[in-house]
Amino acid sequence: MLHSTIRRHALLPLPQLHRIFFATSTSSPLSGGGTSSRDPHFMVQYLVNSCGFSMEEASKASKPLAHLRSTENPDAVLAFFRSQGIDGANLRKMISCKPALLCGNVESNFTPKFQFFRDLGLSESDLVHVIVKNPSIMSFNIQHTLLPRLNAWENLFGSRELLLKHIRKRCWFLNNRCENVVRPNLNFLRDECDIPLERASLVLKKHPIFIVQNPNSLRALVDRAEGMGFTRRSRIFLWILDILFRTSREKVVSHSKLMSSFGWSNSEFCNAIERQPGFLNISTDILRIKMEFLIKDIGFTPSGIAKRPRFLVYSLKKRMIPRFQVMKLLKSEGLWTSKDKQLNFFTMPGPKFLKKYIIPYKDKSPKLLEISCAVAE
Repeated sequence: MLHSTIRRHALLPLPQLHRIFFATSTSSPLSGGGTSSRDPHFMVQYLVNSCGFSMEEASKASKPLAHLRSTENPDAVLAFFRSQGIDGANLRKMISCKPALLCGNVESNFTPKFQFFRDLGLSESDLVHVIVKNPSIMSFNIQHTLLPRLNAWENLFGSRELLLKHIRKRCWFLNNRCENVVRPNLNFLRDECDIPLERASLVLKKHPIFIVQNPNSLRALVDRAEGMGFTRRSRIFLWILDILFRTSREKVVSHSKLMSSFGWSNSEFCNAIERQPGFLNISTDILRIKMEFLIKDIGFTPSGIAKRPRFLVYSLKKRMIPRFQVMKLLKSEGLWTSKDKQLNFFTMPGPKFLKKYIIPYKDKSPKLLEISCAVAE
């Protein structure tokens, strides 16, 4: 039954995506039992004895369970989770995070959800990891909450495989209420930034956390980008927003000051970000070392680097320094020709580089073989 349910809802076309995102999201109520306990330490001692909590941990976790007078339901819940491979520290972590799980109904609530995620494609070990990391999903209604959210994310990611990959790595996004966060953000990007859903999905496939930020924060991020000189109508504006979202304001300012010390104008700094946003991920110290190497050792000009900022994201150890050593060796032995261009030399893919600069000269210069593995990056 769950297989057919998942198939019926799988990978709907983009025009239907908004209807899925804005479906009402509710959580199924957890069933409780009994009247208020006469002994305030009843559940405290139970958690200590049954789960291995410390007294302090048990006291904190027992507060939502003060109404229980019997251990019948908690016993059934603990037995179920242990039968699914969740025990010890993992079980304590779950109960600490969500004590009300001990009031849940195994047959009508927990068993169907475990089967649902198995049918979705999670392995047993994946399932344990997801539930332990995000126990609140055990309280979600399958039809009203889980399926709409999973369908929405599957459409944004573009495939079930990518959906499962993100669930395994960052199952937190299932907690976000799509109608309160994702919808306003997508509408804002589409209506006010001219970024269609198809383009937005390219960023979200890699960094889904971007779209679940507070809508006010997203607007502030756009203002920040425009304040730096970027325009909303740029086709890479979303990528710029994404990199700024993942980079602190302080780090961007630090990078800007550093590049200014090398002679870059603010315009060159912004243009470099547009061409290669990833260089903002580099630490300021590493960026300084790279700039000094590119200028002092290789001989590039600061303005030349600004036009080709890809050099800033290449590894010094695995690409730039080994290739520079090859260049010096070729020049010292008269094997470097006037037709060879430095830019192509450092940007050329590894296999093509080996074929052009290593293999033809390996007999004339045996030393090339010593660094041939390094330059293949």
